[in-house]
Amino acid sequence: MHPIILSGGVGSRLWPLSRALFPKQFLKLTGDRSMIQDTALRVAGAGFHAPVVVCNHEHRFAVADHMHAIGRPPADIIIEPVGRNTAPAAAVAALRLLEEGPDSLMLIMPSDHVIGDPASFRAAVDEAATAAARGYLVTFGITPHAPETGYGYIKAGAALPHTDRIRTVERFVEKPDLEKARAHLAEGGYSWNSGIFLFPAARFLAELEARRPAMVAACRAAYAKAQRDLDFCRLDAEAFAACPSESIDYAVMENAEAAAVVPVEMRWSDVGAWSALWDIGAKDEAGNVVSGDVVTEDVRDAYIRTEGQVAAVLGLSNVVVVATDDAVLVADKSRAQDVKLLVDRLALDKRLECQVHTTVYRPWGSYRGLNSGDRYQVKLIIVNPGARLSLQMHDHRAEHWVVARGVARVTRGEESFLLEENQSTYIPQRTPHRLENPGTEALYVIEVQSGNYLGEDDIVRFDDVYGRS
Repeated sequence: MHPIILSGGVGSRLWPLSRALFPKQFLKLTGDRSMIQDTALRVAGAGFHAPVVVCNHEHRFAVADHMHAIGRPPADIIIEPVGRNTAPAAAVAALRLLEEGPDSLMLIMPSDHVIGDPASFRAAVDEAATAAARGYLVTFGITPHAPETGYGYIKAGAALPHTDRIRTVERFVEKPDLEKARAHLAEGGYSWNSGIFLFPAARFLAELEARRPAMVAACRAAYAKAQRDLDFCRLDAEAFAACPSESIDYAVMENAEAAAVVPVEMRWSDVGAWSALWDIGAKDEAGNVVSGDVVTEDVRDAYIRTEGQVAAVLGLSNVVVVATDDAVLVADKSRAQDVKLLVDRLALDKRLECQVHTTVYRPWGSYRGLNSGDRYQVKLIIVNPGARLSLQMHDHRAEHWVVARGVARVTRGEESFLLEENQSTYIPQRTPHRLENPGTEALYVIEVQSGNYLGEDDIVRFDDVYGRS
């Protein structure tokens, strides 16, 4: 069985902790691992191949880093040049799997779900595999415990031969209003649509081609013209841009004769809003879920999280308070689904807070903005052991580097030299330069930029081990 992990997202529903360049699958929201790491580890071990991850260009290095950190390097990382929803993403993954054989089973999973009972999930996957091996397109239906209006529903039909639990799909139901959701629960036979699927790769591609031939043609062209770049498979941009955008449900499952559903209770959540983390979190005696340095007085049924500074909350109930080092969100918990409206406002105002954190991760390490003003900017640069930045220059700014910890190898024009702690150097404007860490511990450098333009796009790369030149 081949796990297919879909790692998309625009980082709007859990803002300010998630951002466009660092969406929720890379966050440690419920434990010591990120959500994409938990997703990969659920399907590790006997019976599973290494995962194939489908992501966008901006997230590729984060995907690779998170997978390698848990000893689960992907079999492939397929890069979409533009987002086209889940059906095309699954199609290119199927094309990749068919290179290994016609009988490949593909287990398609979003990268940003929480499953509190992984053993029940794996048992359901084993059960579903028996139906998938017979050609069925299987989805996983979550046993509902409330009239939820934020999920689509699946109405189960007759049981498949030789099984009591796996059933045909009678129909898919759009997200209902509260009255309809209550009616579904009262009638029985409905489950929440998890967005997790188990398909024979060849059967899925055939079903998709019969219903959406233009989509499959675009995916075939994009995959055939794909370029290999380090650990990445880059789909052809022009061909994939011509692909229609549609979900697996709409493109295939709603009309497939061989659609089946496995009901499962596995403490699942798609973490679609901050209120979902309150739902699944450990609550104190006042019904609050808190994370970080939090002080409360007369607060009830709240979700409060801070990533650094103390968060002091007084006299509120049913609220969400989330504080990062550059933004604070305060919202009524019942309006948590509408946080994306605030993100849309920030985007219209061209605010960077909806795009990036003050700490930005790169394949060589990270940098964090410390201070900025008219014609200057201060950053902390952390370079991983043995890593190096690209050989580059800037048209509009000069830079001063001070080594705070570790040893740096500096290339400046034709020079190359070492800097130790408390030593510094100056990089003039339009001078080719490179920063490297030759040591075995992380390198910390304070960088002061000065000039008339300090944007990250003022970089001309001449050489780069990460394929960005």
